[in-house]
Amino acid sequence: MLINFNQQFRLGQMNSILLSIILLPILEIYLLIKIGSQIGALFTILLIFSTAIIGIYYAKYEGLNTLKSGFVSLSKNEIPTFEILSGAAIAFAALLLIIPGFLSDVFGFLIIFPITRKFIFSYFDTKFSKRKFKKDKFIDGEFEDIEDDNDRKI
Repeated sequence: MLINFNQQFRLGQMNSILLSIILLPILEIYLLIKIGSQIGALFTILLIFSTAIIGIYYAKYEGLNTLKSGFVSLSKNEIPTFEILSGAAIAFAALLLIIPGFLSDVFGFLIIFPITRKFIFSYFDTKFSKRKFKKDKFIDGEFEDIEDDNDRKI
């Protein structure tokens, strides 16, 4: 049975997604046990709740700032693409901060801070900007609308 490259790539991508779905909770549980054994169960639970509460309030603050910046861009007749991406990233960071665990909290706080969010956006921008289309891959042409009652139908 032959599998072409696209199918192999999709299978490899599926395997990495499945592997991350399995490994991330295991890593979160490991960190909870390790940190809990160092500082105690009560302080671990308080730390998880405090990071969630602080993160949600900071996400609200950053979300409102992003919304204001988006309205300023719209008033200047500019498309607020950075603000739209920032809003989605802030929502994802808030979700990561709500999920109990220290690894998800670290990623959530990295995404929620504007400085690190700009670094993350610039990384993905340089990674995906290499896939731009070349002009020679497009075919230029003309078209003509032909009405139904015309005999020149193709």
